Amino acid sequence: RVEVRAWDMNMNFPYLWLELLLPLVAALDFNYHHQEGMEAFLKTVAQNYSSITHLHSIGKSVKGRNLWVLVVGRFPKEHRIGIPEFKYVANMHGDETVGRELLLHLIDYLVTNDGKDPEITNLINSTRIHIMPSMNPDGFEAVKKPDCYYSIGRENYNQYDLNRNFPDAFEYNNVSRQPETLAVMKWLKTETFVLSANLHGGALVASYPFDNGVQATGALSSRSLTPDDDVFQYLAHTYASRNPNMKKGDECKNKMNFPNGVTNGYSWYPLQGGMQDYNYIWAQCFEITLELSCCKYPREEKLPSFWNNNKASLT
Repeated sequence: RVEVRAWDMNMNFPYLWLELLLPLVAALDFNYHHQEGMEAFLKTVAQNYSSITHLHSIGKSVKGRNLWVLVVGRFPKEHRIGIPEFKYVANMHGDETVGRELLLHLIDYLVTNDGKDPEITNLINSTRIHIMPSMNPDGFEAVKKPDCYYSIGRENYNQYDLNRNFPDAFEYNNVSRQPETLAVMKWLKTETFVLSANLHGGALVASYPFDNGVQATGALSSRSLTPDDDVFQYLAHTYASRNPNMKKGDECKNKMNFPNGVTNGYSWYPLQGGMQDYNYIWAQCFEITLELSCCKYPREEKLPSFWNNNKASLT
């Protein structure tokens, strides 16, 4: 019996090593992940990489879907002095889908390269990274016929554009605050965020504040600049310069050209109640807006190329 057991162990030994060598999370596919699939992936990551991740919901959508945030960092559950708080938010418009998938792949890339890639390991050691793949899950689920330009699902379930739903620094924004907006506003009060990016689609450009403005911010010159304009321009240029298509500035044939893939938000088009202005004025967080795809809801087979073009910028 002892000999048989020893033989069994020897036969199984390669398989035991194979199990140890396999990644803790199966490779994330390049498909669109609906709420159930996204939640399953996030929960698996949080369970398998519990020492460097923390999964929590900051609130619920109109339809009761969780607004999930996965935190990645060496101390994921609490703020530590000297470690800055950074966040990514995607899918604010439900029909702008590339950012949602890129953030899921970013999560996968971060956790599977910790301890292997020195740059990623240093990032996790030195930054607390908050990742919200979808701010508008109801909108995403409402899209029945994906379109490059507009689909039902851009707005939340109550038909409010969430990027016009925040308090505005320059004029009174008399709209009903939506649950998703209120959840983000509360979130900004609980964390000391210093940098942020808001991922959109429908163009290919890095846009920086302000999105709205008055004469004192330069509105008469078709721009609206913050006192920290040099920092914002640097942030936008840093992202765009590492994206081979964005930095060209003219990849979307039906859109205006953006020199070096960068624009001031107000110069592009003024908007009231935007999230990046709210971050800067009310939360002292430097947020830029990243438009990642000419087509808002591209075919799934395009997703690998979007990941390849944005991976260096995102990290």
